[in-house]
Amino acid sequence: MPIPTHWQPGDCVTLRYLTRDGRPGMAWPFTVVADTDDVVALFIPAGSTYKRWGTGSDGKRALVDGAWRDDVLRLMFPGCGYSIWLFWRIVDGVRGLAYYYVNMEEPFRRSEIGFDTNDHMLDIVVEADLSAWRWKDAEEFEARVTGGIYGAEFAQELRAEAETVAALIERRASPFCDGWDTWMPNPAWATPCLSEQWDTAIPVTWPRAAWAYRDTSR
Repeated sequence: MPIPTHWQPGDCVTLRYLTRDGRPGMAWPFTVVADTDDVVALFIPAGSTYKRWGTGSDGKRALVDGAWRDDVLRLMFPGCGYSIWLFWRIVDGVRGLAYYYVNMEEPFRRSEIGFDTNDHMLDIVVEADLSAWRWKDAEEFEARVTGGIYGAEFAQELRAEAETVAALIERRASPFCDGWDTWMPNPAWATPCLSEQWDTAIPVTWPRAAWAYRDTSR
């Protein structure tokens, strides 16, 4: 099956975190909102079933089913080492944007079932009105650098990319000025489901694997 160059709005896709040797980690089902040369927008509604790390029936660490808690629109940009998540919540019957979340990650790769990436640290939490933002997991990130989990060159690149996004927030530049905060899902969309192939391992070498990054299989 060929890998699609683009998905169509309304398509159901699976996004996975892959380890350095191509083993699947956490996985989410999404509905495609847009897939262009500039941005990939994916939506997961609250209540969707996804795979998260937990404890298996044998008492060992394993991927188990979880229920996603919030409506989330995930924006990804070709070649960029981050995605931007918009979280919505319903309070007193009114749906409103709760906050933005900048997730540092490997630039996404397309797959036969959707998209693959790999999670990193040093994320950013942003107020819904863009009035303030803060680093998340900065201490854990520095501990990984000190402990050799993240190599020095890799860490420097990741910090620089995070600072680039922080500058976009400060300037209220794209995509924070593109109207995504008022976006609404199509009520005709069904709840997305994970592909049956979500747990299929694939041969992969991430482009930054040579940067002394030691995989922790998160």
